[in-house]
Amino acid sequence: MGLPLRITFKENDYVYQIINSKQINQHTTEFDILLNGDKVSLVKDEKSLWIQKDGAKSIDPELVHALGRSVSLRLRL
Repeated sequence: MGLPLRITFKENDYVYQIINSKQINQHTTEFDILLNGDKVSLVKDEKSLWIQKDGAKSIDPELVHALGRSVSLRLRL
């Protein structure tokens, strides 16, 4: 996408960019974003919750889910 997107989570502002937006459609279950300059891979689990890929726990799981929902709502996933 290229445009910086913003999300407020627990009274903190985060800026992110979607890296692979050309491949995202309603069947997408995995995508990458840049969150404050760090690459984060998100994947939808069997419960349709967004989690970090490969079990990485460097970011709050609730924030990861909020980011996934934000992208889902913006791109109608």
